[in-house]
Amino acid sequence: MKRNILRIAALSLVLVLVSAFALADGDLLSTIKERGYIVIATEGDWQPWTYHDADNKLVGLDVEIGQAIAAYIGVEARFEETNWDSILAGVDSGRFDIACNGVGYTEARAEKYNFSTPYVYTHKVLVVREDNEEIKSFEDLKGKTTANTASSTYAALAEEYGATVTGVDALADTLQLVLQGRVDATINSQVTINDYLLAQPDAGIKVVAETEGDPVAYPVRKSEETDTLLAAVNEALEALRADGTLSAISEKYFNGLDLTKAPEAE
Repeated sequence: MKRNILRIAALSLVLVLVSAFALADGDLLSTIKERGYIVIATEGDWQPWTYHDADNKLVGLDVEIGQAIAAYIGVEARFEETNWDSILAGVDSGRFDIACNGVGYTEARAEKYNFSTPYVYTHKVLVVREDNEEIKSFEDLKGKTTANTASSTYAALAEEYGATVTGVDALADTLQLVLQGRVDATINSQVTINDYLLAQPDAGIKVVAETEGDPVAYPVRKSEETDTLLAAVNEALEALRADGTLSAISEKYFNGLDLTKAPEAE
């Protein structure tokens, strides 16, 4: 009798371990639902996308949308703050389930990550010191220097135009290098720079050029295991778009601008 009980206990343990392994190794959405939360990577210092308010609470457009996606799936949103360079690497390694951090969609990134449908479309702007009269267009970046986070679409664009990029970790560091004259310019998110100038109208910088709207989407690890999660995220975004939630969040954090529609659809 005792031997039978031990066999049953051992068999139950094996079934539990097999089940857990299957969840972890075969279907990320099932794993997330089983554990009860989704792990979301974000920087936490890039206003208005993801930042801390006066009470040190993590807020921002990507924070609210990430929470809404988690609620749609039926789990808790757990944000893990990290620097930009660690975000995509963490998604790739499985440390994070998804990244909610204003990640621009590019064909190069799509080769390595699966992306959700775009949730906003943002412009890139070229920023220089207020007294700079040499740089008036992206073409003027040839032979100049810029500051941007490494591996960002902003840094890639600057290099395409012939600039030498200095890597930085945060927007404040970026603009400080521009103001000090240690770099000639920076390329950044239009809404981020607008937000910065609203808070600091005498910052000593100016926008001299901008691009067309670019798609921003949520990346997950490129694997069949993430297919169901990606489908659920897309369903959530579609529901949030249909009921007006996406537009409301965009207008809340982008100073009244609804950037949830593709440029050609406007």
